Amino acid sequence: MTASALNRPGERDRLVIKVTQIDWPLVGLLCLIAGMGAVMLYSIAPSSWDPWAGKHLIRFSLCVGMMLVLAVIDLRVWFHLSYPIYILALLLLIAVELVGDISLGAQRWLDLGFVRLQPSEIMKIGIVLALARYYHSITAAEATWSWKLIVPVLLIVVPVALVMHQPDLGTAMLILMTGFAVMILAGLSLKVVGVLVAGGAAALVPVVMFVLHDYQRERILTFLKPEADPSGAGYQIVQSKIALGAGGVLGRGYGLGSQSRLDFLPEKQTDFIFATLAEEFGFIGSFSVLILYSLVIFISLRIATIAHSHFGRLATAGVTATFALYVLINGAMVMGLAPVVGVPMPLLSYGGTVMLTVMVGFGLVQATRVHRYTEVTSGKGTLI
Repeated sequence: MTASALNRPGERDRLVIKVTQIDWPLVGLLCLIAGMGAVMLYSIAPSSWDPWAGKHLIRFSLCVGMMLVLAVIDLRVWFHLSYPIYILALLLLIAVELVGDISLGAQRWLDLGFVRLQPSEIMKIGIVLALARYYHSITAAEATWSWKLIVPVLLIVVPVALVMHQPDLGTAMLILMTGFAVMILAGLSLKVVGVLVAGGAAALVPVVMFVLHDYQRERILTFLKPEADPSGAGYQIVQSKIALGAGGVLGRGYGLGSQSRLDFLPEKQTDFIFATLAEEFGFIGSFSVLILYSLVIFISLRIATIAHSHFGRLATAGVTATFALYVLINGAMVMGLAPVVGVPMPLLSYGGTVMLTVMVGFGLVQATRVHRYTEVTSGKGTLI
C-alpha cells in the first residue's frame, strides 16, 4: 500500500477497520508472557537490565510492531508468498551446508555480515505456509489418503534431513512434528496416523543408536536415568529438578533463586528459564504462566475455526501447533520428562531469532483473524 493510497479517505478507513479487527486480547497475552520473561531475565542477571532483560524488551517491542504490520496484510498475499518463502528457507538451509558458520560444534548459521541468520527458524514458518497452500489445492478425499500425499511428505522430510545434519535435533523435531500435525489437521486418515506412529516407535531405537550423533544419543539415554551421572551428562536435568522442587507451592521469592543466582542451573536465560521461574514463584507462578500459554493456544485455535479459507485455517492451526510444541517440549525437558534438545520456552526465554519466528507466526494468525471472511483461491485474482 503506497503513501498516496493512504492519503485517500477510503484507504485510511479500510486500514482503521483492519486494525480494529486485530485480536487485542491475544496481543495482550503475548505481552504478558514476554513481560514475565523480562522479569525473570532481570532477576537472574542478577537485578540488572544487562545483558538480557533490556535487549529482550527492545526486541519484543520491535516484534510486536512487526506483527501488527503483518496482521493487516491480505491473506491472499500470504498465500501467494507461501511457496517462495519455503523455497527461500530451503535454499538458505542448503547454503548453511556449504558455507555455514560453525559455532559450538554445530553448523547452523549464515554470517551475512550485518546479521547472523539461522535459516532453520525461517523454515518453521515456511513449512506451515507451504503445507497450508498445498492442502488448499487438493480435495478432502485426497488429503485423507492418496498418492498426492507424497508432496507434503517430501516438503517435510527434506528440510528435516538438512536440519538434522547441522546438527539441530530440537529444531528438526519441531519441523517434523509441526508438519505431521498439519497433515493430521488437513484430514490424514487416523488409520494411517496409527501406522506411522507405530512405525516411528519401532524405528526409535535404531535411529537413536545408529543415526544420531554421539552427544544427541547421550542426551536421550541420560534423560532416562540422569542420576547415574549427576555431575556429567545428567547435570542439566538434575539441577533443573532441584530448582523445580525447591520452589514448592509459593516459591522462594523474587530474586532468591539459588540455582540460577549461584549458576548451578545451566542455560538459565534460555532453555531452563522455566525452572528458574518455578524456583522463585513456585507451583502457583509456573502454573499461572502455563495458563497464559493455554489461553494463547485456545484463542489461536478459535481464530483458525472462524476462517473461511482452508489456507487460513491450516496456516493458523500450523502456527499454533508450533507454538504449543515449543511449550510442551520445553516443559517436558525442564521436568526431566524429555531429553534436553535445546528448545526454548517461547517469549519467556532469551533469544531474538526464536522470538522473531514466533511473532511472525502470530502475524499470520492475526492476518487470518483480520481477513477471516476473505476467500482465497489458487488463481491469480487481484489482491485487495
